[in-house]
Amino acid sequence: MIRPAQRRELAVKAVAMKGVSIALACRAFDVSETCYRYSPKLDDENEQIADLLLGLTTAKKTWGFGLCFLYLRNVQGHGWNHKRVYRIYRELELNLRIKPRKRLKREKPDELVVPPSLQSIPRIDCFTLRPPNEVWSMDFMADRLGDGRQFRLLNVLDDFNREGLGIEIDFSLPAERVVRALNQIIEWRGAPGTIRVDNGPEYVSGTLMEWAENQGIALTYIQPGKPQQNAYVERYNRTVRHEWLNLYIFESIEEVQQIATEWLWSYNNERPNMGNGGMTPAQKLKMVA
Repeated sequence: MIRPAQRRELAVKAVAMKGVSIALACRAFDVSETCYRYSPKLDDENEQIADLLLGLTTAKKTWGFGLCFLYLRNVQGHGWNHKRVYRIYRELELNLRIKPRKRLKREKPDELVVPPSLQSIPRIDCFTLRPPNEVWSMDFMADRLGDGRQFRLLNVLDDFNREGLGIEIDFSLPAERVVRALNQIIEWRGAPGTIRVDNGPEYVSGTLMEWAENQGIALTYIQPGKPQQNAYVERYNRTVRHEWLNLYIFESIEEVQQIATEWLWSYNNERPNMGNGGMTPAQKLKMVA
C-alpha cells in the first residue's frame, strides 16, 4: 500500500516532469488538491533541529540521542517533542553503534551490605540522597601518556548533584597531594560533612586522617572489594574514561590537565545527568541555592 505522502510525491513529479495539470495528476494518484498544495510549516524548525543535532554530535562525539535531547530541552530550553527530535536524529543517521555487553546472570544478586562505619549514621547508606556539600566521594583512576609513563587522576564528586569538584592529575598523588587538592576545593566550595573513600593507602594514611579530624570531616570507608558502595564516583569514573580519557593519546601531564579542566566545566554546566532527572549538576545546585 502506497502512503498518501508517497502518492503526493508521485503527483508532484508527474506535474513537473510530464507537464500534466494538477487536477489530472491528483485524480490519477488519488490525492486531493488540498493535500497537493499543502506546504509544511515545520520545515524551517526541522532544519534548525537538524543543524543543532549535527553540531552537537560533532562536538560531543560520545553523546547518544538521550543526552542530545536533554541538552536541547533542559540546557538550551527548546520545547520540541522527543519523538520529533528522534525522527530527525534517525534520518541523519547519527545513531551510535553500541556493542552489547555479555553479562553474567545470577539467580539472586548479593545484598548490598552497609559498612560498619556507615551504620552509626541514621539512613546514610551508599545511595541515600544528601543535601549539597554534605557527602563527597573520592576515587583514583590511572592511565598512560603516549610514551608509556603512567599517571593518576583523583576525582572528587558531590553526591547531591553529581558535580565534579575537581580532577587532580600527576605521576604520583600521595596523601599530601590529596590533602592539598581537597583544601583547594574547600576554599571555594566549603567543607563537606563526610567524604566517602575506599581503602587505598592514600586514604588510610595518618596524614589524611589527621587533616580530616582537624577539619571536622568524617572519613567513611567502604568495605574492601565492594566498589558498588561508592557507586556515584565509580559511575563518574566511567564517564571520565568514556568521554575524554580514552579519546586522546596524551603527550604531557599539562595536556591531560587542560583537557580535564575543559571537560569538567562542560560536565557540570552542559551535560545532562540522569541522576539529576536530566538536569546538569549546575542546574540542580541552583534549585536549592
